[in-house]
Amino acid sequence: MPAIINGGSPTHTIHILAFTLYWNFVPYIYASILISRTASSEQFSLSIPFSSSHLTPIMSSTNPYYTGKPGNPGPWNTGLCDCCSDVKTCCLTMWCPCVTFGQIAEIVDRGNTSCFVAATLYAIVGLSKWGFCLSCFYRTKMRKQFMLEKSPCDDCLVHWFCEPCALCQEHRELKIRGFNPSIGWHANMDNQQGVEVAPKVEEGMNR
Repeated sequence: MPAIINGGSPTHTIHILAFTLYWNFVPYIYASILISRTASSEQFSLSIPFSSSHLTPIMSSTNPYYTGKPGNPGPWNTGLCDCCSDVKTCCLTMWCPCVTFGQIAEIVDRGNTSCFVAATLYAIVGLSKWGFCLSCFYRTKMRKQFMLEKSPCDDCLVHWFCEPCALCQEHRELKIRGFNPSIGWHANMDNQQGVEVAPKVEEGMNR
């Protein structure tokens, strides 16, 4: 690139520099907008209650996202290096990490951000090497919702050095807690809040 700049016209050089700035900083600006929007809606979304019988053993009666002791975050239900325990999630993250992130973001944002929007943004930001910043933000947000401890180190370091493993861990954690990230937030709420209808029993012949 220096050779092109040195050998090109001033106009050509300006165009190259403008494109470089756009490519590296515009995705970061988009990510900042999404983060600020989801952060502003976090207080409202945290007030949305939900319950499910198969989630009861994990959730507290006073805070459905709490797993540890008061003032003391609890451990993750799955380890950072347990990728092979869920081969489907592992393969999805290996080939399409943006999809894994999108599914996580939609659940963590409780439907305020769709999987498609989050996955597209992650793919764009990832091209400029800032993808770990976006996924790190959602790991922190997820930990606060479920009261999970920082493990094995700070969230940013986890995503900087082990981005695929971190995405797999977060995806598995949601599954363990009864969510199905692949169907989205609203479908999960419908499944958890749906009314079970008793099976219809056909009457036999009167004798």
